[in-house]
Amino acid sequence: MPIKKKKYSSRFPPTRVKKIIQKDEEIGKVAAAVPVIISRTLELFIESLIKKTNDLVISKNAKTLTPQHIKETVLQDTKFKFLSELVSSIPDIQPKEDDSRQE
Repeated sequence: MPIKKKKYSSRFPPTRVKKIIQKDEEIGKVAAAVPVIISRTLELFIESLIKKTNDLVISKNAKTLTPQHIKETVLQDTKFKFLSELVSSIPDIQPKEDDSRQE
């Protein structure tokens, strides 16, 4: 009896990933497994970034995850340092007015 391959369900469709890969003129043929692997890797990377950012949001008692939180996570965690140039244009988190007042 032949073994049936399990269909991979992804949040990032491998066909779309393949199209993006093949936009590069230097890349020729792409094995069928490559877009699936890249898609899964992308999911795991984003999951890791969002989990770290969520921990930051919780530690700051914020209710909404903002681009500033992602920027802070990227700048604090060494494994995300390669993204620092991308987040450099995002303004820093401003302290709340209530926290800066002294009575």
